[in-house]
Amino acid sequence: MSFNKQTLQNTQDSLFVASQKLKTASGKLRAKIDGKDGTGVGKIAKAGGSLYVLILLLVLYTPLALIIIFSFSNTSNFTFRNGFSIEGYLQIFKSSSSPKLFDSLYNTIVIAIIATIASTILGTFAAIGIFAMKKRTRRITETVNQLPVINSEIVMAVSLVLLFVALKFPTGYIRLIFGHIAFCTPYVILSITPRLMTLDKNLYEAALDLGASPLRAMVTVIIPVIMPGILSGAAMAFTLSLDDFIISQLNKGATTGIDTLSTYIYSSQHNARGLNPFWFAVFSIIIVLVITIVLVLNLIKIKQKKGIVKTFR
Repeated sequence: MSFNKQTLQNTQDSLFVASQKLKTASGKLRAKIDGKDGTGVGKIAKAGGSLYVLILLLVLYTPLALIIIFSFSNTSNFTFRNGFSIEGYLQIFKSSSSPKLFDSLYNTIVIAIIATIASTILGTFAAIGIFAMKKRTRRITETVNQLPVINSEIVMAVSLVLLFVALKFPTGYIRLIFGHIAFCTPYVILSITPRLMTLDKNLYEAALDLGASPLRAMVTVIIPVIMPGILSGAAMAFTLSLDDFIISQLNKGATTGIDTLSTYIYSSQHNARGLNPFWFAVFSIIIVLVITIVLVLNLIKIKQKKGIVKTFR
């Protein structure tokens, strides 16, 4: 009996020593990764990561910075041979192309707003419906929804042209709006679906048990939970609609005279064999507006998080 107790004690001691050695080795490995052991492995890794981020930011934002800088040159060949000038910004309002520019900008914004509202509503209800399906049916439907996203945009644009011709859709705004809605809706569904995966189905069933109708339970229980996904999907739809060129170019109609900003830029460059200097000013204004909106939204989110933290404290 004493032998068994002694053996058990020795085994426990051995396990304790082994665990301490393992903890020490783990600490040394972590210190080596963090660069606290003097070997510099962690410092090299951090420096490499920082360098990668810096290169990535330079590649992404250097062209934008160049556009803003050369918007003050009043030339289209990226030189300051005319010196520093704001003539490009003045030409936005004084140029003979100004009416067509503002008309195309108006078309772009109107189509984007309508497409965003429609695709967000359709995408929200579609995502909820897909989430309520059986597992196998849901997988098939999600795969079908991903096809327009994975597929080339030119294929979708040509498919929409054939569909509109077969259904005898009138050319112009109707085709553009329906084309943008069809293009944006799958992205909205993809944005909302992950939020639905975090939803506890018992909440919806509890609302029904308490007497709420299915519509009211969806509006008061499901929609608030997935609202961040709805907002991000709407923002993505709006951005995609603003940025779209291929679907707009093929579906606007050759004789309608309707242009969005992207198709007007293409036609201006194609006809004049180069961009007019005022386009750099237009691009600069768009870049500054987008950056400002993003910064404001991030500041609002930060303030909201701080408010939530203070509330819980």
